[in-house]
Amino acid sequence: MIKPLHTDCNDALLPPACGHLQLNHCKTVGCPNFGSEDTRHYVLQRNNPNRPTLVCRECGAFPPILNNHDVAAEVSRLKLMQSSGLPACSNPDCENLGLPVLTHRHLYHAFGYSGDRQRYRCKCCQSTFVDRWSGFNGKNQVQQKLLALLFTGYSVRDICRRLSMNPKSFYDQLSHIASRCRRQLSMFDARLFKHAHQLSLASNLLPLQPKSDNGVSWIASCEANSGYVVGQHINYQQTDVETPSDTHNPYQNDTRFMAAPAARLVEASPPAPQGTLARVDAKYREILSRPNMEDPLSSMPRINYPAKGCLIRPQYTVYAHYLHLAQMLEHNESLAIYMPQETLLRSACISVFMERIKARTVHPVYVEADRDWEHGQKAGRIDIVLVGWWRDRWAFTRQDEVSKGICHLGGEKDNEAKWLELASWDAIGDYQDRFHDQFSQLVDEPRRKLRPAGLLPLLDIYRAWHNLCRQDRTGMTPAQRVGLTSAPLTLEQLLN
Repeated sequence: MIKPLHTDCNDALLPPACGHLQLNHCKTVGCPNFGSEDTRHYVLQRNNPNRPTLVCRECGAFPPILNNHDVAAEVSRLKLMQSSGLPACSNPDCENLGLPVLTHRHLYHAFGYSGDRQRYRCKCCQSTFVDRWSGFNGKNQVQQKLLALLFTGYSVRDICRRLSMNPKSFYDQLSHIASRCRRQLSMFDARLFKHAHQLSLASNLLPLQPKSDNGVSWIASCEANSGYVVGQHINYQQTDVETPSDTHNPYQNDTRFMAAPAARLVEASPPAPQGTLARVDAKYREILSRPNMEDPLSSMPRINYPAKGCLIRPQYTVYAHYLHLAQMLEHNESLAIYMPQETLLRSACISVFMERIKARTVHPVYVEADRDWEHGQKAGRIDIVLVGWWRDRWAFTRQDEVSKGICHLGGEKDNEAKWLELASWDAIGDYQDRFHDQFSQLVDEPRRKLRPAGLLPLLDIYRAWHNLCRQDRTGMTPAQRVGLTSAPLTLEQLLN
């Protein structure tokens, strides 16, 4: 049974913080109230009871409200997904939750063996667990063949026939491979985050199955120059929830779990505008027309809700994604984050990295460019335009018939030429496009439209293969380009 956290009164204007986590505040960087948690700086607007928003008394901005406890719970869920199959503490009340032994040995004791597999005990909560993959992999050859067939476009039925296995065995093997891939990646990710004091990331948010309209969104971030993917998450969990919420009430716990919505009437999409400035302006209009600016699903006319599992409101997954990155980037000194023009990405990034944005050590940047724009070319004449309700300061440049625009969301000025040359989220966009092309049969399969859980192991496998095995035209993998490996890994090395 969902119980209200508190009633709407002047003394409890904001949903209660979860520890030090309070994400409800003014998100206009240039406003004196930016990041303020003082309730005297805001008015609670409830013209629509199902969509409460804060209104800043200073700048008039109206960010939607979030449940801080649900964001923290979503971070825990993502940690458990990321560490699934890894030797790590799985106690949700333990501060070592999801921290693998492979990269955090000081948090655990070796505690004997279970057969030929190593057992560990958590120093914090004293719970024990076994490293499932510390023994010999007797299925290495079969798994190599399975991956080879999968990556060359064979269907599940053909793979099962060629390897003489039934579909259940196929999906069991796929889950085992995904766990081994997560194990490999955890070590390389930890090394990257520990030594990368200056880093440029690219983020993107798009549907996991673009032709299904099932509401499953895929947020991913990578190192912008090499394409090394550092994190990816989706707003879907495989287990059902007893009481998902029909409406988003941030003053109730578990409001992030989304019930199947009714069909809505929406206006037909206008024709795609021509030109970079026109696209930027049209996107601002589309965002303002949403019932909830930070929920891209709120403007969908119909959602083909998954038959199994539960959808999570995308704003909670995106905020948790950046909180996860922030925890991993504790050693980072300078960070740039490039993203497409999406208010949800902007709000999550600004809220999570608020103190670092104030200190000018994090640079969030919107990027909008024509397809033919060549990354890295120098900017020509730069035009400054204030766009949208927020009067965001965009810088546009043009070379021949192609153009590019950027907007520094931290309010930095006089550095537009640098960001026009460097800023790009093409690396993560290309990664997601290649995933859709590589597994188009599985992604677009009609019966999988309502059963997206089968794609989850593929996400982990493809990320590991992309980072450690896939070579670009120069023969380098993303892991080589960031200095994590000296040579590409073979499938045998990936699975051992």
